[in-house]
Amino acid sequence: MTKDDEKQPPRARQFAPFGAAMPAAKAKPGLYLVATPIGNLGDITLRALEVLAGADVIACEDTRVTRKLAERYGIETPLTAYHEHNAAEARPKLLARLAADQAVALVSDAGTPLISDPGYKLAREAGEAGYTVTALPGPSSVLAGLSLSGLPTDRFFFEGFLPPKQVARQKRIAALATIPATLVLFETGPRIAEALADLAAGLGARGAAVCRELTKLHEEVRRGDLAALAQHYAQGGETRGEFVVVIAPPVEEEAQDADVDAMLRDALARVSVKDAVGEVALATGRPKREVYQRALELAKNNDD
Repeated sequence: MTKDDEKQPPRARQFAPFGAAMPAAKAKPGLYLVATPIGNLGDITLRALEVLAGADVIACEDTRVTRKLAERYGIETPLTAYHEHNAAEARPKLLARLAADQAVALVSDAGTPLISDPGYKLAREAGEAGYTVTALPGPSSVLAGLSLSGLPTDRFFFEGFLPPKQVARQKRIAALATIPATLVLFETGPRIAEALADLAAGLGARGAAVCRELTKLHEEVRRGDLAALAQHYAQGGETRGEFVVVIAPPVEEEAQDADVDAMLRDALARVSVKDAVGEVALATGRPKREVYQRALELAKNNDD
């Protein structure tokens, strides 16, 4: 028990997933990496609620954000801030709690902790010190964006945020251009139009999906090629909220036609010609008219 805990009055370890309080067992000592909703608070898992209620402390990016989640589910576990600005000072205190056989739950403001936040350093040092580290999977804007994009998901590269300055951003985009995988990026509303324009210039006519406010009331998924998407947001498209941008992988020139044919055959076996053309055009960046003509040729060859 730490000095901070000595000041805290006894609390009920409980949570209320459906409005009725349920007891939560005291969590076993260790560090728990708990995924939290990226928007809709109903996306929290029952296991996450039980661990948050049973932990000795919840370390979070912003106590105000996590308090809303805790209050929604009747969780009274003490909150402590742990973010990029205080991590050097806060991390030793959290490790001291682990040394005292306490259960520490680590959350981010939204989604899975350690993704684009300093949590990985705490997890690394806790593991190196021999403390149990447990991951509780759950909501992820990266995976949600991928699943909604309609783009290949067998191989993807998560970039996080591009540099805010244009020169640095363009340089980074040039480095991303040859990665043979679907790209997943985060972006802010004020920068979305400029970032998409730079992506179009650096990556060419690739298909993409812009996912805004995932799981929230005003969720929007807009698909098209990068240039068209850039134009949409430059001309007044809604920029409020948080963005996940998913971009099709580059098409290898030598296998380009064969790849398109294989993708078309696969799509035509599942959906209509119109939907198959749209799917393949988005994934490859090829013009729809070109893909449509190829689909007709494939259909004619099958009939012959």
